[in-house]
Amino acid sequence: MMRRRTTTLLTGCTALVLALGATACGGDPVSAGGGDKELSGQTVTVAGVWSGSEQKNFQKVLDAFTAKTGAKTQFVSTGDNVSTVVGSKIEGGNAPDVVMVPQVGVLQQFAKKGWLTPLSATTQKEVDAGYASVWKKYGSVDGTLYGLYFKAAHKSTVWYSPDALTQAGVQPPTTYDAMLKAGHTVSDSGLAAFAVAGQDGWTLTDWFENIYLSQAGPEKYDALAAHQLKWTDASVVKALGTLGKLFKDKQLIAGGQKEALNTDFPGSVEKVFGPKPQAGMVYEGDFVAGVAHDQFGKTIGKDANFFPFPAVDGGKAPVVSGGDAAVVLKDGKNAKAGMKLLEYLATPEASAVWAKAGGFLSPNKKLDLASYGDDVTRATAKSLVDAGDSVRFDMSDQAPAAFGGTKGTGEWKLLQDFLRDPSDPKGTAAKLEAAAAKAYQGQG
Repeated sequence: MMRRRTTTLLTGCTALVLALGATACGGDPVSAGGGDKELSGQTVTVAGVWSGSEQKNFQKVLDAFTAKTGAKTQFVSTGDNVSTVVGSKIEGGNAPDVVMVPQVGVLQQFAKKGWLTPLSATTQKEVDAGYASVWKKYGSVDGTLYGLYFKAAHKSTVWYSPDALTQAGVQPPTTYDAMLKAGHTVSDSGLAAFAVAGQDGWTLTDWFENIYLSQAGPEKYDALAAHQLKWTDASVVKALGTLGKLFKDKQLIAGGQKEALNTDFPGSVEKVFGPKPQAGMVYEGDFVAGVAHDQFGKTIGKDANFFPFPAVDGGKAPVVSGGDAAVVLKDGKNAKAGMKLLEYLATPEASAVWAKAGGFLSPNKKLDLASYGDDVTRATAKSLVDAGDSVRFDMSDQAPAAFGGTKGTGEWKLLQDFLRDPSDPKGTAAKLEAAAAKAYQGQG
């Protein structure tokens, strides 16, 4: 999905030089000492959704692996539909060795098709030592660990213009009701409270998930994510009603519902941090910072900051995450070398390379927070790691793509309809259940 792919804060050759000490910038890696070059002459092919700055920064990690082991690497950008692209490559006898999988549902699909190799004992040992057990759970299928979560997104962050909140005399709120009240104060001072990216249905699923996790609790969240709880459950109707309070309040949404439905994710960030601000706040993941910095030149921590998504109805403040898991394909031409790459990716050393470059969060608690390039990213990373097993993976990413990950259908479409008219939470819940039942049945 485009949803998690827009992160970059600080980039540059310097970070890689610091990380490796002896690596050429913009070219092939040079000898860097300390590695036994056990994989010299071998090439590891890696497929993933990343492009642009994310691909460039991941290449720095791959270059560090080359400097350590001697193995060459080749990255293939799949675009959003990883499942289809990888499936066709396997059928064509051209399977990559490693795939960076952005959705739990896709990882499970790959494992059930028999495409994956379980992680090596060395990788598992690193995961046990460095990761909260919830990340192991999301990387496992039927008790076998297949996926290593190398990159994470923190999706419980509300980004704001410090100038806008200061002008309104508002402090970052700690409850949902206080956030709506603060929004009215911001609106009274001349700016709308929130920019909402309703054109991208995935942003609306993220709004719902944060509210639901805090209001209904982690057990019901897990049950709904697995479709063991129906979307017609009273807890879902209640969460939709809570979300509807925001959606139907024309004072709170920049341009009202109609404009929100015509605003995509980058556009929502522009409404807050662009040259002509229209709103004081925008909810989305840590990757908002990348857009605010790269596209609009904002200094993170000074011109753009965040507060944690606030607690709802006395629940705990939610921590919803997304992430990209590295898996090894059985049919890869160099699967053994691919597993060596995963052993490297599991170390804090590998995460530090991208952390220094920016636009990255690691769920690995052994990564020194000093590796991150600014205080705001450090705070976001600390929040993610400190949440431990209370982190919940993005619910729509756990669902079959037909329900939770396809433009113009399923949850994305139905929540857009709800933004357009939030007057009937119960009716929306019934439609969500019908779509979910069909998609989960189709998954087999």
